[in-house]
Amino acid sequence: MKIQISLCLFFCFFWLCADGTQLILVNNCRESVWPGILGSTGHSSVGNGGFHLNFGDEVVLNVPERWSGRIWGRQGCSFNRIGEGVCNTGDCAGLLHCKGASGMPPATVVEMTLGTSNSPLHYYDVSLVDGFNLPVSMVPVGGGAGCGVAGCELDLNLCCPSALEVKRGGKVVGCKSACLAMKSAKYCCTGDYANPKVCKPTLFAHLFKAICPRAYSFAYDDSSSLHKCRAPRYVITFCPPS
Repeated sequence: MKIQISLCLFFCFFWLCADGTQLILVNNCRESVWPGILGSTGHSSVGNGGFHLNFGDEVVLNVPERWSGRIWGRQGCSFNRIGEGVCNTGDCAGLLHCKGASGMPPATVVEMTLGTSNSPLHYYDVSLVDGFNLPVSMVPVGGGAGCGVAGCELDLNLCCPSALEVKRGGKVVGCKSACLAMKSAKYCCTGDYANPKVCKPTLFAHLFKAICPRAYSFAYDDSSSLHKCRAPRYVITFCPPS
């Protein structure tokens, strides 16, 4: 009996590993969101690279084992019948299906690497390094103790410093990162500042971190914002309950 149970557990684990991971994308915003998806180098952009979610909609994406990439939400989009158009935030080359194009900052980004050749663990985070456009969280379903929630659940646009605001029609729709606004090595952690000992968080990064402590606020933020887990599925919610 013990041998049968062990074999059953082995084949269940093998099936889970072989079958990859489910990402469940949910739109809890009271407006449409167009998720954009970009696979890292060597990885496909699942979900055709982007699609539309009405308020209350959810989509299940099956991603292969060891998939790596980023997901972000786009707002205020308008596309024609062949998928060409523009978005107020997170636009990816004016395309509904991003086709390898990244989202234009500012955008709140969910980043993940779902296993590597060296480790079966999943690594994931929510990053404000490219600025902020809407709240988002990534929550593991299963996976056991130690699996944490990555996210920025509050609306940073409500308290965005005027120097970082992005407005459309008089409304703040995004909050730039200090790097995007100032365009200097000191704020971008590049050049002579491409070192964690030299590049320190700015006042803006401190503000982002205070409001969203579970998100990366700048390039060399502390590792508490990076989560490790091994779950069969994750729920990514745009505008999660705060």
